[in-house]
Amino acid sequence: MQLAIYILVYPLLWLVSRLPFPILYAISDGVYLFLYYVIGYRKKVVRNNLALVFPEKSKEERLQIEKKFYRHMCDIFLEMIKTLGISTEEMQRRFSYTNIEVLQNLEAEGKNTMIMLPHYASWEWVLSLNTRITSKGYGIYQKIQNKYFDRLVRGIRSKYGTTLIATKESKKLLKAAKERRELMMVGIISDQSPMVQRARHWTKFMGITVPVHVGGEEICKANDFVPVYLKVRKTGRGLYSSTFIVLAENPTKVEDYKITEIFLKHVEESIREAPEYYFWTHKRWKHRNKVPKAFQNP
Repeated sequence: MQLAIYILVYPLLWLVSRLPFPILYAISDGVYLFLYYVIGYRKKVVRNNLALVFPEKSKEERLQIEKKFYRHMCDIFLEMIKTLGISTEEMQRRFSYTNIEVLQNLEAEGKNTMIMLPHYASWEWVLSLNTRITSKGYGIYQKIQNKYFDRLVRGIRSKYGTTLIATKESKKLLKAAKERRELMMVGIISDQSPMVQRARHWTKFMGITVPVHVGGEEICKANDFVPVYLKVRKTGRGLYSSTFIVLAENPTKVEDYKITEIFLKHVEESIREAPEYYFWTHKRWKHRNKVPKAFQNP
């Protein structure tokens, strides 16, 4: 069944990836109308999230954010598919870096880096960064159950030479790479909601105490990777500008969970600047009523 679905869907994805951007975004507009007005995909989750983190905004203001978010979500889904057919030159024009020298200087010093990302603006196109660096690029990701689509996603995300590593294998494989003395740059999405029973740290995110992933920080400390936040701004449709922000020069000397908290503060700043570009369909605050006593406010 998995193979049959893949055989049916892949030709359509390939065709979409070859379309010019104006047609691609015309399709995105149609998908938005269907997803938002007909299906109402996760609309309740989005509205609850926005009401939770923006209680100071009016219902009308949150509704405008909601609609802009759905338009953006449709865009980035089509843009991910477009990665199959986009040229390196076009990608570099559409996803730019304001201070690439930050990474280049760290490379010159022989330092490995960890690029910590949220589900904000475009995280898929960040993988084109591999065309601008000399480090070996790795990306930590969650496997897809359909092995054929997992292979497709790996192919898309490794187009520019990035090696994809499944989350469960990441610590072992990165340790081995370090022992080979590879100069590495590792990308990781670090704003997900972890399984509550496995949560090791809770902190405020957008003013609400929730469990947070600390895997990125732990890898940095175990391997002496310099943690870097990549702040991405959407400057136009299919156009992004990003800036590197070093979170800690010496991660092994930073107190536990501080790197994660600094990262989340930067994510909050991005969200407050342009909330429509955050991925509101995720149930990011679903464990807010399960805060252990040790992390509750006195």
